[in-house]
Amino acid sequence: MDTHDLIVIGGGSAGLACAQRAADYGARVLLAESARLGGTCVNVGCVPKKIMWNAAQIAHALHDAADYGFDVAARGHDWSRLKQQRDAYVVRLNGIYEQNLARRKVDWRAAHAEFVSARQVHIGAEVFSAPKIVVATGGRPMVPALPGAGRGITSDGFFELQTRPESIAIVGGGYIAVEIAGIFAALGTRVTLVVRGAALLRGFDGMLGAALLQALRDESVEVLTGAVPVALQAPDKSLRLADGRVLGPFAEVLWAIGRQPNLDGLGIERAGLAGDEHGALAVDKYQETRVPGIYAIGDVTGRALLTPVAIAAGRRLSDREFGGMAGRHLDYENIPTVIFSHPPIGTVGLSEEAARAALGQDVRTYQASFVPLYHSMTSRKVRVQMKLVVTGPDEKIVGLHAIGVGADEMLQGFAVAVRMGATKRDFDDTVAIHPTSAEELVTMR
Repeated sequence: MDTHDLIVIGGGSAGLACAQRAADYGARVLLAESARLGGTCVNVGCVPKKIMWNAAQIAHALHDAADYGFDVAARGHDWSRLKQQRDAYVVRLNGIYEQNLARRKVDWRAAHAEFVSARQVHIGAEVFSAPKIVVATGGRPMVPALPGAGRGITSDGFFELQTRPESIAIVGGGYIAVEIAGIFAALGTRVTLVVRGAALLRGFDGMLGAALLQALRDESVEVLTGAVPVALQAPDKSLRLADGRVLGPFAEVLWAIGRQPNLDGLGIERAGLAGDEHGALAVDKYQETRVPGIYAIGDVTGRALLTPVAIAAGRRLSDREFGGMAGRHLDYENIPTVIFSHPPIGTVGLSEEAARAALGQDVRTYQASFVPLYHSMTSRKVRVQMKLVVTGPDEKIVGLHAIGVGADEMLQGFAVAVRMGATKRDFDDTVAIHPTSAEELVTMR
């Protein structure tokens, strides 16, 4: 039996951040990951998704070029070439992560890990022990328990597609569904978005979902709300709905109905752990589970499923446990989020709905809606919409939401301001940068 200061199970964003930061402090760290280093974000999430989003942005720019006087003729798009170059880039990132671990002398094992006890982990053919163990096994896409559901793909399968399907049904109304819908639509696929509820992006500010719904429909995406699938039928991949309608046929059907924590085969019961009602590992503010010395970070906790959150939680854990920073932990309030839809969305703080529920009538909003300067010249009129949610006599900003060109890049700085407790007066007293869309956030009346 070998002994380490820290064992990290999972080599995704959370696990890598935690392991590397602990090693920087001199801890003897063992990390186990049976799949490719980098986890969901690097391999089948943020990174390759952003590359595909970039391709969609270029498609839109080619469409808009004539409105700016360019004589441009696009002779099609080579999906397979893009996939090859995208996958090669991801492989390079896998190698960089491996080099980073080696440079920090983290003992990395490319093997499955499972608990033997609360202090022992079986990895490959060996058993290791440590006083502190971190579970960072991430999550995976959900597939509904419906007849024929296995004929569809998930977001993982999206990155495996060798060619672009001519038609696709995307089932879901969350951020993964709308991101993939926008990519496919821009690159020429006929997209049908099948949404169980009445609106997109449940849990986000209602303005964002409504604005994106209109934007998608303007880009010829068919969005069906109140549509509940009950079966995926063979051989033509048609979707049968609860109300009797049959949609399709489709070249592909993609399930984007949510994600679930990866705990299967981990043997958590032997460590005295159990998943909660959502299958996640519950933790306290220090990321510690109900078993002292066992921690969980990232998507396996079922909370704020975002790569920067996972990284921040992992680093803060190691800062506290190995860097002497007593009390160091992640504050989960005011976490900025970007949805790479078309157009993109940036949001931080409380939605108007959540603010009114939490703060009562002492909530006001300021809103703006306009065609940005870029689209003043194009046949496509993609609007920007913004909202500030404020409370109290000093009008402290508790929520900031934007959808439109540039919303993704402008959010980071405004998130700093919101986190620091900025008020509407602070925004009003800031000189605007003209002409930009961002200036509307400091000139609202």
